[in-house]
Amino acid sequence: MITTLHKKSRIVWCLAACAIALSGLAGCSGKSDSPIFFESKRKGGEAEAPVKDVPKDILTTQKAFSLVANKVTPCVVNISTIGKKKMVQPFFEMSPFFEDFFGGPQYRRDKSLGSGFIISKDGYIVTNDHVVREAETIQVKLSNDKVYEAKVVGGDQKSDIAVIKISAKDLPVAVLGDSEKLEVGQWAIAIGNPFGLDRTMTVGIISATGRSNMGIETYENFIQTDASINPGNSGGPLLNVYGEVIGINTAIVAAGQGIGFAIPITMAKPIFTQLISKGNVSRGWMGVTIQPVTEELAQSFGLKQAKGALINDVLQGSPAEKAGIRQGDVVTAFNGTEVKDPAHLQRVVAETAVGKPVKVTLFRDGKSLETTLTLTSAEAIPKGRRELKERGGAQGVDPLGMAVEEADGQGVVVADLAREGLAAEAGIKRGDVIVSINRKRISGVADYQRSVQQAPGGNIIILVRRGDSSMYFALRLK
Repeated sequence: MITTLHKKSRIVWCLAACAIALSGLAGCSGKSDSPIFFESKRKGGEAEAPVKDVPKDILTTQKAFSLVANKVTPCVVNISTIGKKKMVQPFFEMSPFFEDFFGGPQYRRDKSLGSGFIISKDGYIVTNDHVVREAETIQVKLSNDKVYEAKVVGGDQKSDIAVIKISAKDLPVAVLGDSEKLEVGQWAIAIGNPFGLDRTMTVGIISATGRSNMGIETYENFIQTDASINPGNSGGPLLNVYGEVIGINTAIVAAGQGIGFAIPITMAKPIFTQLISKGNVSRGWMGVTIQPVTEELAQSFGLKQAKGALINDVLQGSPAEKAGIRQGDVVTAFNGTEVKDPAHLQRVVAETAVGKPVKVTLFRDGKSLETTLTLTSAEAIPKGRRELKERGGAQGVDPLGMAVEEADGQGVVVADLAREGLAAEAGIKRGDVIVSINRKRISGVADYQRSVQQAPGGNIIILVRRGDSSMYFALRLK
């Protein structure tokens, strides 16, 4: 029975297959009423475009972006570097037997990618300092796929700007614009090498200008944009719709999207001009330490607004002292520019030519007054004073970069930190309570100072209480 049913089912399936095949042949003999695809009349086909009347302003904007890409892309370069970085051995490197086992510090080869743009026909290229810093070899790839070896002409870590050079002639060059005239909402175009993807173009707007106190660089005046900036874009140009460079793409907020920062080109020009001419940057120095003007301080001083920079110390023999500037003065304007806050004053002073007399507007005893001072070079001041200035004005700091006060109970409270001091770099924060140094309990400020002075060379171990938790920090004395 099973065999007979099986044979009958096979006959049925064969007949069905023949019927399907015949119907398919019949269909092939005539024209199909349903085409496989529809091709636009704009490409010679028969179908109408889904949208016939595109607004002219949209087409104009699209054309503008294409023109910028065609004109500026040849000026943008891809930068790849190979450097040597020290490998961190947090648990073993402090051991006296470390070198016996590992033979001294261990290093690894480190590759990185970045971008840049050509500013001269003979091969000068602007990029970020962090792109080429500590690089052993630098390769630059042009838009025509030619690859050149590059050398560093100069770098400035405080502004994160560097200039490199390749041996070439008649190169396409970028046109520099004016970042001082930027307005929020204007178009912003970024071209770079994100994640190694050659000459990627992204478009957004200017989200904000004058961003500072971001903790990215010493001198900050960033343009914020939502044009997509990713790793590899660093050093590439931020452009306006005219194809002019208005900024140097530098940083992103890792925890967010659509938040990128670029160095304004007007701020960058004097820096890379000095790098090309002499390989380093000279900055002006007043010789003061400063702090923000809070609402409470403004009211007590009689200021209408909490703006400017409050001078909390004037260094002896400095340009500020010679000009008659006093402790407690508030700098409200510098060389005709209204001072917003300490970071703003620090930046405008650094950008001012050394040896040039400038006018400083002060607020003192309820009155506004002017004085004239001549800046000296920040690089020429004594080391101790230079460190005080560069560390953001922290006063009374010790070799660890901290100023401490008595705590309620055992230990001392960190009242102030030098921005680039050992303690800040290790992760210690204002308000932390230092409980012990090198496993010896600290009873007060005098005990703390004695422990720091008596600390042997090498590492110093600090136990810190932060809130309800405790943690150790290892600081390597220099």
